[in-house]
Parts: sequence; C-alpha cells; structure tokens
Amino acid sequence: MVEYNVTLEGKTVLVTGAAGFIGSNLVKRLFHDVKNIKVIGIDSITDYYDVNIKYERLKEIESLQRDWTFVHASIADKAAVEAIFTEHKIAVVVNLAAQAGVRYSITNPDAYIQSNLIGFYNLLEACRHHEVEHLVYASSSSVYGSNKKVPYSTDDKVDNPVSLYAATKKSNELMAHAYSKLYNIPSTGLRFFTVYGPAGRPDMAYFGFTNKLVKGETIKIFNYGNCKRDFTYVDDIVEGVVRIMQHAPEKQNGEDGLPIPPYKVYNIGNNSPENLLDFVTILQEELVRAGVLSQNYDFDAHKQLVAMQPGDVPVTYADTTPLEQDFGFKPNTSLREGLRRFAEWYAKYYETSN
Repeated sequence: MVEYNVTLEGKTVLVTGAAGFIGSNLVKRLFHDVKNIKVIGIDSITDYYDVNIKYERLKEIESLQRDWTFVHASIADKAAVEAIFTEHKIAVVVNLAAQAGVRYSITNPDAYIQSNLIGFYNLLEACRHHEVEHLVYASSSSVYGSNKKVPYSTDDKVDNPVSLYAATKKSNELMAHAYSKLYNIPSTGLRFFTVYGPAGRPDMAYFGFTNKLVKGETIKIFNYGNCKRDFTYVDDIVEGVVRIMQHAPEKQNGEDGLPIPPYKVYNIGNNSPENLLDFVTILQEELVRAGVLSQNYDFDAHKQLVAMQPGDVPVTYADTTPLEQDFGFKPNTSLREGLRRFAEWYAKYYETSN
C-alpha cells in the first residue's frame, strides 16, 4: 500500500470535463468527502450528446452550495486554461475532458485532435508553469487495441491502436511521460474500462439500447453478441480516482542526477468481463423491474445481431492487481446492481414508468 502524500483539505482542485459523466460524479464526491475544498470545473458542453443531461449534472453540483466555480470553455482554448491557473492556486488537476467514443472518431476526427491532444497539451503547459502537486488524467482501455493477451496489464505493449480515439489516449500517456521527465511533474494516467451508471452518456450501449427499446426500435448487438466488456460502475471509477489523487508518484533522481519521471499508469476496471448478450438480458430485466418497459415487452422482436464495427475490439478485461496492491481497492459493483440503479434513474428522469 502506498502512503497518501497529497492532502485535499484546504486545496483547490481543477476538474476538466466537469459537466461530463465521470467529472460531475467526481466533483460531487469531492464535496462529500472533503470539508474544506475549492473545486474549479471547466467544460465546453459540446452537443456530442444531449446537453440537457450535462446541465442537469451541473445543477446538482450547484445545489450543494459549496466552493464551486464553473468555467464554460474548452481546454483547447489556451487563454482560458492559462487564466484559471493564473487566478487560482491549483494543487491537483484531474483531466476528464475529452472527446469520447470510438465510432465518432471515425467520422469526426477534428474534435479528437482539438480536445484530446491540443487540450491536454495546454494542461501540461499550465502544470509546467504553475507548480501542481499531481496531474491525474483519463486514459482508456482502448489503448490496448486488439491485444490478444487478456487480462490487459499496464505492462503490456500498447503500440497498435485501432481507432484515432485510442491513438489520442496513448498520445496523452506519452506526452505526460515526457513532461514528468522534463519538468518533474507527478502524473498518473487511468485506463478506464467501459464506465456506466445513472445519468451516463447516451451514446453508450446500455443507454442507447434503453432509448431505442422505449421507442419500440430495434437494437443492434455487434459481433453477433460475441463481445465481452469489463463494465465498470461509475462510483467505482470515482472511488479509484479520489484515492489516486491523494498519492502523487514520488519525485526522485536517477544515477545520472536527472529526475526519474514521477509517472504511473493504472487500469480501473471491474476485472470481470461480461458477455454482451448476458448484459442485454440483465438490462432488459432491470428495465422491466423499474417500470421503464412493460412486463410483456417482446425483446426478441427488437434485437438484431450484426457484424463487428470498425475500431471495435472483441474483448476488454482489466488486470487491476497494481491498483489493489497500491491502493487496497478493487471495483466491486455487480452488473445487475449497477444496471438496476441506472434503470431506476432512467424511470425517474424520463418519467417513463409503465
């Protein structure tokens, strides 16, 4: 177990992508856990998916009436990023702002270069010029590409991305390593595995499937259902992030007198991949239970098995041993429990109870 060397009490934390799924949940958790903390959130609120959900998340944060400042801007805007670091003494940065999604990166590559590369570079430069205690940033399980060896370990070679999204995330890890080496900036990258939960991203399978089933449309199940995903509940992701924020990799010099990069990368996943067809079955059962769909809904009539999509991989599976060893933590929310919470939220948010 590592010892915490970053205290959050009395500090200012910058969370990018604060109106996003993981970002908003992290901000709420920080306010819940830390008595005296100032949080700055930045988000460009793009219309990649329904902006109403993003505003709803921000409303929840504002209702807590804590020391919260929201900046409506993109991290690709260098001046906006610089202004935040000039006006506030930022101790910890958590970068969760990114253009997400593998399939979207095939049709809209520009968005990925702006947010995931230029935006991340702007943050690294700001961390360089304003000394921060720890930079934590989201990477992704997609960096593993079509690695045959499972479970995926952070020791694996990840040089073969199969989408631009994956390539930008791998680039983030490389850029962070360079800045850690050159400027002694403690940084930790987190490879998230298929995150889901209430008020999540409507472009994710569980949410998109639900919307389609409610409308009576047909859902497409890729690779004929022979896909496995390491579904990770959002509260587990946030728990991991909060713990990791509080331990920055140690600064130390090597034999050459130069800094050994204070740099780490962890997987955060459930360590138990679920078959897509099983996942769909559990989702259906929980949607019926929550009253989102009727008891006699004909699921078979609304399911279509189709081939694999470009950029997709057949299996994701996280080796989370280092996370357990260093932080004594392992995600443990079962898929049924997580999808139950999602279904109950969905029924309430869209008032779809049958």
